[in-house]
Amino acid sequence: MNTYDGKVVVITGAGQGIGRTLAITYAQQGAAVMLLDKNETSLQSTWEQLSSADAGHKRYTVDLSQTEDIINAMNDIQKNAGRIDVLINNAGLGVWKSPYEITIEEWDYVLGTNLRGTFLCAREAAKIMRTHGGGAIVNISSTRALMSEPNSEAYAASKGGILSLTHALAVSLGPDHITVNAICPGWIENGDYSKLRAEDHTQHPAQRVGKPEDIARACLYLTDPANDFVTGTQMTVDGGMTRKMMYIE
Repeated sequence: MNTYDGKVVVITGAGQGIGRTLAITYAQQGAAVMLLDKNETSLQSTWEQLSSADAGHKRYTVDLSQTEDIINAMNDIQKNAGRIDVLINNAGLGVWKSPYEITIEEWDYVLGTNLRGTFLCAREAAKIMRTHGGGAIVNISSTRALMSEPNSEAYAASKGGILSLTHALAVSLGPDHITVNAICPGWIENGDYSKLRAEDHTQHPAQRVGKPEDIARACLYLTDPANDFVTGTQMTVDGGMTRKMMYIE
């Protein structure tokens, strides 16, 4: 019997990339997967790739910058599935502009989607989790919460905020037996892996660029009920890049 047989797993940003791989992985593990994404076309594509459409999988078109979208989706999941065991807050976006040029509207949209959206999803899912004994929440942050390139202020602020939000929620939700952890992915290639250059791989101490499956395996660990002693922490999955000193010669 799989660990996730009979479990209900909610994944945001499930339409593509890491989110799609997460959805397929948990479905293969026996979970009923609730897919959330604002792109209806990509959401449909992911849903069609799940192992069995009659296994209780459902899809919801949700804009995480819209509070009512989140609340309505979570309420519908509770109504139809009766529970939530796992939430993975994977969705996120960025605006890459100079801090001199980014507009307040662009800043608010990034923070509203990435940070406020993560909080609201966690809050609404936790309300359901605590009614049946607890659950697990994983927030996908980024190594950009720890290090930066130019013109990434809004994205970096949102991902840094997710790390702080993670340990705060872990403390607040612990009495309800809900674990909350974060993952900081590094370079995770969602495109054609075969087109990467040798130097793309060898710059990583692990000697390769990451794959979405690397994040999926980390999520499986953090959401396994047997690992409920792990909470409030962050797991960096980046092939060692944030530990590598970089100098211009």
